[in-house]
Amino acid sequence: MEKLRMASPDLTASNVAKIAELFPRVITETVDAEGISVSTVDFDLLRQELSDHLVEGPRERYQLDWPGKRAAAFAANAPIAKTLRPVRDESVDFDSTKNLFIEGDNLDALKLLQESYLGKVKVIYIDPPYNTGNDFVYRDEFAESTAEYLRRSRQIDDEGARLHANPESNGRFHSDWLSMIYPRLILARNLLADDGVLIMSIDDAELANLRAVANQAFGERNYIATVVWQGGRKNDSRYVSVGHDYLVIYARNEARLQELGVRWRERKTGVDEALAAGREAWGREWL
Repeated sequence: MEKLRMASPDLTASNVAKIAELFPRVITETVDAEGISVSTVDFDLLRQELSDHLVEGPRERYQLDWPGKRAAAFAANAPIAKTLRPVRDESVDFDSTKNLFIEGDNLDALKLLQESYLGKVKVIYIDPPYNTGNDFVYRDEFAESTAEYLRRSRQIDDEGARLHANPESNGRFHSDWLSMIYPRLILARNLLADDGVLIMSIDDAELANLRAVANQAFGERNYIATVVWQGGRKNDSRYVSVGHDYLVIYARNEARLQELGVRWRERKTGVDEALAAGREAWGREWL
């Protein structure tokens, strides 16, 4: 039995979707009165699309911007009244171990580590949510599942029925994801030593945005490389079976790595054996 919709159609969202079909370049993101990310129309860009001459608009500049960016930067610098508490009964050799396992919100943990490990960490590896619709969106106070997010953003009702068409192309709005990752990148950079590096796993959904936001946090000059690595293939893909992810690598100070003569090279298989055989042959007395 089909459930009746208990709400009238959202005509604004429908109109935005129609404009997006005609002019995808004019669609952007903003937040509504409740702080929820929504698709909207950049009317300056729409005016340009409908005009036969150059339309005056806001001053253009090269930058990455999104709703919530200033709040995200503030979140990185805002102090917290928390502390790390040791759990000795669940630890092994607590007084002598050189390893730490920290459980808790990663933004809080990164802040708490600033005092003791500022500028001392050689390598940081992070595996953030890929923003595919199946993972979690982190906020400063909580994490929410896909169902909780859809309910909060009024895309489904309390019984799980969809209220209107989902306009999101990658599972979640990019602004929410950027607001999550930005303060964590800022804090991670603070922890890195001058010759330290950050390695981040990501897939196609947010690869471009990760590069752009990391350029702002680290500086584009400190970008090292994007490494493609082969994962497991998925047989349920509609178009292309994507079996790879990416490792995006940034240095705290790439110029310092050059000064130190740092080179990342994996020795070829058999090189050591060949060199040993050569040395042995060189040392022989040949008749």
